[in-house]
Amino acid sequence: MNKSELINKMAEKAGISKKEAGAALDAFTETVTEVLSAKDSLALIGFGTFSTSARAARSGVNPSTGAKIQIPATTVAKFKAGAKLKAAVK
Repeated sequence: MNKSELINKMAEKAGISKKEAGAALDAFTETVTEVLSAKDSLALIGFGTFSTSARAARSGVNPSTGAKIQIPATTVAKFKAGAKLKAAVK
């Protein structure tokens, strides 16, 4: 499913226009981005939790040249599925 298909499905389920569903989806993704940028987490009970995690610096190997490289530390986004989502996906 792509973004436009998701917007169509949201509009149908919520009984709103596609424009309103698109605006709601954009607001949701912007909010999640803002929360994660602030190194905070967002919990949607039953659905899941969006959070960040620090990944330490490490050494790696360039697969095309075999040269050793240093991979810098970074922060990554994570999602942990909630109980209802896990049960629905089984």
